[in-house]
Formats: sequence, structure tokens, C-alpha cells
Amino acid sequence: MSGHVASGVPMVRAEGVVKRFGAQEVLKGIDLVVAPGEVVCLIGPSGSGKSTLLRCINHLEHIDGGALSVDGELVGYRQQGRFLYELKPAEVCRRRREIGMVFQHFELFPHLTALENIMMAPQIVLGRKVQDVRDEATALLDRVGLRERAGFYPSQLSGGQQQRVAIARALAMKPKLMLFDEPTSALDPELVGEVLNVMRDLAAGGMTMVVVTHEMGFARDVADRVVFMDQGRMVEEGPPNEIFARPKTERARSFLDRLVG
Repeated sequence: MSGHVASGVPMVRAEGVVKRFGAQEVLKGIDLVVAPGEVVCLIGPSGSGKSTLLRCINHLEHIDGGALSVDGELVGYRQQGRFLYELKPAEVCRRRREIGMVFQHFELFPHLTALENIMMAPQIVLGRKVQDVRDEATALLDRVGLRERAGFYPSQLSGGQQQRVAIARALAMKPKLMLFDEPTSALDPELVGEVLNVMRDLAAGGMTMVVVTHEMGFARDVADRVVFMDQGRMVEEGPPNEIFARPKTERARSFLDRLVG
């Protein structure tokens, strides 16, 4: 972490990022810097652009203006003089290896066991040896509290267990950045805590994380910085105690009053 900070290279830098779907502009000039080791939570009403911004960071969505970089490299593009050229799919995939992403829905392969789901990408994408990958995958299952479920298929796991496997699968690629898109929104309330606890442990271990969440308690306790978005813009940002206790804008205040009370 300190090396990146000393060199002034942020893990994520968004500069004037614009994204349109047809005539609708869903991101309207986003400027955001995330330092290595920082946990940033994106909050705001549905449709405010939070998930779209996350997907742009991973180049799952193409941006229509501005620039995005991860660890000093442009996302999805190379620059030549004053012009940007989109990278070929293979190069996009190579750069995406170092960015882990966890979605609302678990996206596990139903025909593979928990252990096999975690082992798949390091074997296929990185060409690593089966036994090395198996040992690491087992350790990751242990890390998320599911070692005893290694041989279970997704249909045999609860939603919370499936999401913990999905987190372990993302970690198997040894990412430098983890993106979480409302990872608990599809879970029954009693299963939310087990996923958030895994995310707390990741944050405590120094993982750089950008998290779209409606879990205000998690944002308050774990985030280094909270960003409130509305209608495609960053309305305000700051430490959790400032955002939650003393929001500067009426829009953030009314949103938080409804959620937090």
C-alpha cells in the first residue's frame, strides 16, 4: 500500500466519466480517486448510477466520456498521443484478471462444486497446476468459513453460503481490487451478516474495495469514505461519521433519514 501511495498512483481514478444508455445519461462526469487499501462505499437511491460506475471500472460497460484507470493503467483503452483506442478483448480480459467482482446474484456454475467453482479460473485463465489451485481454493473456503462445504453444489448451499463462495472465487485470482455490487441485496435478512463479516475481514486485511451497498451499518463501520450518488452525480463524499451525522446536502439528508432514521 505505502509504495503506491508514495508514488502517487491511485488504485482507481475516474476523471469526468460519462456513460449513456441511448439518450439517457446515467453517469454525468464522475470524478473519483480510490487509494490502495481504501474501502469506499457508494450509497444512494436506486437508479443513481452506482452499479453502472462499478461496471465501468471493470469495463463491463464502455464509458462515453472521460477516463478511468486502475493502478495507473487505463481501463479498456490504450492512449496514443491525444487519442484513445479500445483494447482487443483478450487484452481487456488480461487486465480484468486483477479486478475481482462480486455481483448481486451469485453467478456460480451450477454443475460445479464449491471447490471446483473456485478452482476454475486460476486453472483456465492462468494455466496453473491443479494441486496448487486446489490447495489455495481449500484455504479460501476455510477463509470464508465453508471448508466443510467444499463438495457441495450451489443448489445445496444457502444464498449466504453461495455468496461467500463467490467472494472466494474472486479472491482466487489474487486481485488487487475488489468490486462489490450490492452483494447482500438478494439474501434473506438473516444471511446478510455472514457475507458482511467476510467483507469486514477483507477490509481489515488491507484489500482495496469499492462497494455498492444499502447496508448503512456496514458503510458506517467499515468504509474509509462514503460517496453519496444521485441522478448520475456524486453529490457528496467524506468519512462515514461526517456523511451519516452531518450530511451537507438536503438530498443526502433526506435519503439517510429514510434509511437510518
